Amino acid sequence: MARAIWKGAISFGLVHIPVALVSATASHGVDFDWLDQRSMDPVGYKRVNKVTGKEVTKEHIVKGVEYEKGRYVVLSEEEIRSAHPLSTQTIDIFAFVDSQQIPLQNIDTPYFLAPDKRGGKVYALLRETLTSTDKVALAHVVLHTRQHLAALMPLESALVLVMLRWPAEVRSLDELELGADVTQPQLAKGELQMAKRLVQDMSADWEPEQYRDSFEDKINALVEKKARAGKIEDVETQAGEEQRKSADIIDLTEMLKRSLGSRPSVKASAKSATPATRRAPAKPASKKAPSKKSTHKTRA
Repeated sequence: MARAIWKGAISFGLVHIPVALVSATASHGVDFDWLDQRSMDPVGYKRVNKVTGKEVTKEHIVKGVEYEKGRYVVLSEEEIRSAHPLSTQTIDIFAFVDSQQIPLQNIDTPYFLAPDKRGGKVYALLRETLTSTDKVALAHVVLHTRQHLAALMPLESALVLVMLRWPAEVRSLDELELGADVTQPQLAKGELQMAKRLVQDMSADWEPEQYRDSFEDKINALVEKKARAGKIEDVETQAGEEQRKSADIIDLTEMLKRSLGSRPSVKASAKSATPATRRAPAKPASKKAPSKKSTHKTRA
């Protein structure tokens, strides 16, 4: 199995299912490094004052959010850390919904979930339950100090955790300002028939092995050609691997019946949702809205 990037448990009611999170995607894009043409040494990034053009050392850099144009609110590292959600090592299910109810534009990144620590039976129980009821589970999970909204869904013999974008991150279709010629088109019957015939003529089966990035293939072929011709420069690199922490979660399958008796309804819990299950809108500190520049997106 591929290397797990997170270990914890699926939690719903009083039931815990130990799982390991594995990335369901892989990046194969061409990675271009910056090199000094004169010496072939790696070229790094400098922190530069945009006004003076001078380099700024790390100890003199603070993080700020632009509140008004040209005016910033500075936050300390401790204040930023205190805002991070508590990492509980659980995929906390809070509701089950029809998969068709999740808008396509809310779907973000998929991850595979594998059973861990003898959790296979209850893992299969949840998968089969989701399949038979045609439901997906909505959950909260904290990864890398950030809380995510996620959907837990069955995929053949496995479970997949799909990260969802928060509703506030998704723009409305109204922003497209589609005209009546799009929303209420006057299409001739013959036009529709010809379009359908074209679709039928071009219909094919999904063949993922046939779909390739031609740019990547051409760059890799060029690199291989130049390497065989001896045009290779030696560059020293360093690689590090982040250590991951995992939690020792106990399998509590026998608590399923008790969960049914003690679990409040989704509608009732929605009315009294805590900050962990419902994100309350932040109160504005000023009549002027904060700027949406990328300044506030610096890594914490």
